Amino acid sequence: MTDALSGFHTRTGMFDDWLDQRATMRAWEDFLTYRDIEQSRTSGVRREILESWSRSLASGIDATAELAPLDETEEMLEDARQKNADLRVAAREPFEKIGPLLSEANALLILTDADGMVLEQIGDLRTHNAARSIHLIQGGKWDEAVIGTNGIGTAIRSGRPTLVHASEHFCQGIKAWTCAAAPVRDPVDQRIIGAVDLSGPPAIFRPHNVAMIASVAREIEAALAERQEMRRTRLLEEFLDNGPAQGSRDAVLILDRIGRVMYHRLPSGATRDQAAPKLSLGQQFIPLSGSMSDQDIARAIPPHLRPSGISRLFLDGEFSGAALILPPRLAAAAAPAAPMEPFRIPPRAGAERDELLMVGQAPKFTAAVDLARRTAAAGSVVLIQGETGAGKELFARLIHTAAPHKGRAPFITVNCGAISAELFGSELFGHAPGAFTGASRDGKPGKFEQADGGVLCLDEIGEMPLELQPYLLRVLEQRAVYRIGCSKRRQVDVQLVAMTNRDLREEVEAGRFRRDLYYRIGAMTIEVPPLRERPCDILALADHFNRAVATRLHREALILSEEAATMIAHYGWPGNVREMRNLFERLHLMVNGGMVTPEDLPVAIRSMPRETVAASSGPVAPVNLTDMEEQAIRRTLTAEEGNLTRVAQVLGISRPTLYRKLKTYGIKRTYE
Repeated sequence: MTDALSGFHTRTGMFDDWLDQRATMRAWEDFLTYRDIEQSRTSGVRREILESWSRSLASGIDATAELAPLDETEEMLEDARQKNADLRVAAREPFEKIGPLLSEANALLILTDADGMVLEQIGDLRTHNAARSIHLIQGGKWDEAVIGTNGIGTAIRSGRPTLVHASEHFCQGIKAWTCAAAPVRDPVDQRIIGAVDLSGPPAIFRPHNVAMIASVAREIEAALAERQEMRRTRLLEEFLDNGPAQGSRDAVLILDRIGRVMYHRLPSGATRDQAAPKLSLGQQFIPLSGSMSDQDIARAIPPHLRPSGISRLFLDGEFSGAALILPPRLAAAAAPAAPMEPFRIPPRAGAERDELLMVGQAPKFTAAVDLARRTAAAGSVVLIQGETGAGKELFARLIHTAAPHKGRAPFITVNCGAISAELFGSELFGHAPGAFTGASRDGKPGKFEQADGGVLCLDEIGEMPLELQPYLLRVLEQRAVYRIGCSKRRQVDVQLVAMTNRDLREEVEAGRFRRDLYYRIGAMTIEVPPLRERPCDILALADHFNRAVATRLHREALILSEEAATMIAHYGWPGNVREMRNLFERLHLMVNGGMVTPEDLPVAIRSMPRETVAASSGPVAPVNLTDMEEQAIRRTLTAEEGNLTRVAQVLGISRPTLYRKLKTYGIKRTYE
């Protein structure tokens, strides 16, 4: 492999001081040989590249691959282009400005979506023709999970500008390229919606390419911000002209076309958290689409709220959002609307158990669900970390049912903390007849063999005896097991899902967990957020468990009083989802009359200070556009303690626009 780059330094000697290509190639070859960073000669390779190599290996990427996948279906490419119309329009000006400068520079400027699919490309024609050989063209998919370390995919995966040069790529077929890429973020909610990339042969490499391409990404984001601000203003105007009737004490919520909060006005006398759990600008309040009727929107609203007015908003004849009028107090005592659409986990093949539901819309939660599904598709080893009761088991089940076998293969679980050290090896790897005192006379297959073709879930992996961890590492590397007392090699094809409520990094530093095993299982890690970090999901989960217990017991769902609902929404939930499920098991057994009051709740929940749940008095909110905007700016300035950068981000406007509005409304720039 090294010979393929024998002439590299002659052509690019100016970069020797920055990056030793031969050393990088040796490190790459070592890494593929030992499949372990610790055992490879990687001292000269940047940490971000090593981390990406580890993720690529864990995802099962073929290091000998010559080119990226290509979506040759014109309909799917066009669909992706339509979904990213705003991104493409925002990129048009910088692309038209920079494109002509690349015509004789052997370089391409590329725009992709959030999945790394190439949407637009401009630059040198000869380089474009060469790019066809690796599918660096429209429809090419450059997600790190499908083609390994590369500028586009690694920038999206890491969330920061990234430079990947020549031999730093994971796949052999693209090591003749250099690329610098930067993610593009939505100015409303800061999620990554695409990437911009500069690619070409190694001769175009300059360390400052990454700074240039990051500047292009920021220019695109600025254009997106201007479009978002214009759309937000037009939505407000459309609401004032055609929105539902409202009172001065009503809460007003304006959503964009996918259900993100573009504007909210709290009811008089209520705090943000009391009015609704998801009123932060830019967060998705409900999933929204143009095909939904007013009734569909009402059903999608969290069950503890009851809208008194709903209106879909149209700009230039196209569905662009919705306006909601919410009453000034929580409507928890009213008949709840249908809960948010959950993530469904179908029952395992042959199992009588009903499907499992994962309820939640918090960004951290949905990001974890998305990562679990992608991990399932790749079949890679995955580590699920989270507090006790947070729902790690559901994520393991999701990985099982989302795999290519769709849950038809075995799903075997082992609690590493419930097996004695003496029996652990035989339980996991099996044993030969009479291998030890008490061993089965006929021998016994271990959990790895039982899970062959499916998923083996090791719960509380941090409890695994230290002396057995090398054997687990060997099984993962060789994809084979040896039963205790037997030299016969037994091939197994198992996706390992490890779960823990510990910080394995700390366990490694303390010497209680092997570093090489941690790197092997931790390359793909899913962090399950605790319930306290999902405040927008709390009442929806409460409604879910309320209904689930009621259905199982063949009785009506309980009704939460307003004060009880507020206490539940503000409680810290140290036991997470499991604690909430147990609460509703208890309430259905203890409550008489069907109404849950604060007195029915456990002491830990009802002992919160009253000031955290009591509504405070306040002035009547204005109803005209100018006053609403001024009040929003003043409220955000106070919340962000006068930090204008954060104020602009929260409001979804640029700093120059914020300065103009401060001057217009005579608002001081700082708050004491």
